[in-house]
Amino acid sequence: MADPHSALAEPGTLAVFGFGAGAPAHDEDPRWLRVALESFDAPAPMELWQVDAPISCGRHDAVRWSAGGGWLFAAIEVDERDTGGIEGAARQAYASLRQFMSARSERCVLRIWNYIANINAGDGDAERYKQFCDGRAVGLDDFFAQGFPAATAIGHHGDAHLLQIYLLASADTGTAVENPRQVSAWRYPRQYGRTSPGFARAMLMPAQDALAISGTAAVVGHASTHEGDVEAQLNETLTNLEALLTTADMPAGFDTHSSLKAYVRHATDATRVWEILQRRLPGVPVLLMHGDVCRSELLVEIDGWRFS
Repeated sequence: MADPHSALAEPGTLAVFGFGAGAPAHDEDPRWLRVALESFDAPAPMELWQVDAPISCGRHDAVRWSAGGGWLFAAIEVDERDTGGIEGAARQAYASLRQFMSARSERCVLRIWNYIANINAGDGDAERYKQFCDGRAVGLDDFFAQGFPAATAIGHHGDAHLLQIYLLASADTGTAVENPRQVSAWRYPRQYGRTSPGFARAMLMPAQDALAISGTAAVVGHASTHEGDVEAQLNETLTNLEALLTTADMPAGFDTHSSLKAYVRHATDATRVWEILQRRLPGVPVLLMHGDVCRSELLVEIDGWRFS
């Protein structure tokens, strides 16, 4: 991994991300975030967000942020022990983000990432992901009343008490995109929890030149498919991604300028997932992460970007 100080010193750096326990702590700059997920690539590369504008940055209570050129990065980390569990942590985190965003000119949230420890622990409505959805909805109140952003929610294997959330927002609105092969997440039936997940399948950036793709797995309609078969799930996921690109009127497939993350539940599946992706998406940069998908039967999920 390169030194984050060098990346942060470059003009226009909005945010820099390091992955896993091997990433340096470097807490003094609010634009640096060590993501709780471990990468199967060693050493894991850094992820760099840059804009063509001067950058300002700071902290507002628990929220760290940076902004420039009409773009905004914001992040928050909450210790569940301070809030009585994951539901309280989600409620507090999203209430803090809502309060912070409401005072910003860059208040159009386009994309959110949520990383949750032990995401599938618990049964029925007591499953931690479902409790997270309950708390998030209360914390947001009506902030997304005009439409949901793209999002990812993945289980990390780091600090068991850490909820980690970060987002990308703009002064201008994007265009939400749904997948005709899938039921919209906010219309899921009751079996998936008291509170449906609130996210769009993808988000076209304000200039219509890039598509931010939400976490996408082997879900058809609202049902998980190919239980126990990681290869079949991965192929179904890629079919969903192709349908999403078509709906968004983006170029078919992915290219060397696309950047994707593949979240793999079982480390023993990582090599097989990598081999399939190399065959199906030759030349496409894919960062392979060790992460649990929000449904326990799902073994792999992909998110990322497609540029026009």
